Amino acid sequence: MTSFDSSPSLTVWRTLLALAVVFVMLASGGWTALQRHGEPGTARERALSAWEKSRVGGLRLPDPGSSPGRLAAFFASLTAAQRVRLADRHPLVVGNLNGAPLTLRYRANRLAVIQARDAERARVRDDRLSAEGRHQATRRMHRLQSMAGAGRHILAFDPTGGGRAAEVFGDLGSARRVSVVVPGVDTNLLSFERTERPFTAPVGMARSLYDAEHAASPGARTAVIAWADYTAPSGINVDAAIGRLASEGAVRLNALTSALPGDSRVSLICHSYGSVVCGVAARRLPARVTDVAVAGSPGMRVGSAGALGTHARVWAMRDQDDWIQAVPYLEVGGLGHGADPVTRDFGARVLSARGAVGHGGYFEPGTESLENFADIGVGSYRNTSCADASAACRSGISGEEVT
Repeated sequence: MTSFDSSPSLTVWRTLLALAVVFVMLASGGWTALQRHGEPGTARERALSAWEKSRVGGLRLPDPGSSPGRLAAFFASLTAAQRVRLADRHPLVVGNLNGAPLTLRYRANRLAVIQARDAERARVRDDRLSAEGRHQATRRMHRLQSMAGAGRHILAFDPTGGGRAAEVFGDLGSARRVSVVVPGVDTNLLSFERTERPFTAPVGMARSLYDAEHAASPGARTAVIAWADYTAPSGINVDAAIGRLASEGAVRLNALTSALPGDSRVSLICHSYGSVVCGVAARRLPARVTDVAVAGSPGMRVGSAGALGTHARVWAMRDQDDWIQAVPYLEVGGLGHGADPVTRDFGARVLSARGAVGHGGYFEPGTESLENFADIGVGSYRNTSCADASAACRSGISGEEVT
């Protein structure tokens, strides 16, 4: 059982917060340097090096960190054959470029996933691996095999370390409304999707929400992104008690929402530690993000919804069985994530989570939590169910959004 599903006691959390003081001090002496995502020699580093040395039509390729607008202009200047050739030669770079054409990213990421799968297959056959190492390599190979399947629209992929990924459900290019599911602790390639308890994993969450949005508004042009494209804490540990990884994830989340194609309206659906990421990202969210909804939140690193500094509506929910309610809602010297988003003083619009069971149950079909997420996603605010059976959470919203 992973920490995603476990129920740590209040004492464990307090102990972790106390121990975190020591580790935060260590951070200034090099913790971050030891945790860098792209250490030399990884597939990602090799791909970036090859991209830097490559040319197209005799011209150098743009910096992968360039603005989405500049990257879009670059790809628009190429012929179709040149675009495909770049994706095939540099899949791990092209697949992660905000601004590259969606279909090209999907193509590139499928190739990158296949290459990573083949690398894991070779590792499985390596006699130097321990039994545990072979078991993990086999699991990872199977996960990548699934991700390489026909019809999968992988928007981002990086096999480095635990791995990161994002997948699209629906037609992102033509969608008028886009929901981004931001998951929490223990999110990596192995947990990107699950056979058992599928709705506790990013892919299952997003697929369930996409189906619920279609049921809520069959004519709406929607898309849902399972966004596991950040480095999440591994287990209930020091990283889960501080905001470093949330801050890094927020940069990536803001980049994604700013670079989505078209002029779609965007809702962030943030679960567990994912709500910390959304809270940190809130102040710099583009205007197209109209709603931020959190479930099972340990806090958003602020004392109130107003302190988030966003124009977006802020929604919150928590089911009565969720162990997260035992976490100390405080922030002291960078430790902890601030006030409880479902309390009256916080100021969020508090939604019903009726039917959800436990910390991982919010995306189960048939729950009011999922139905509320779907109504927010398609703009059917008048259909949302408030936690106190009143209309308080809908107050001040003028009618239903155009879908």
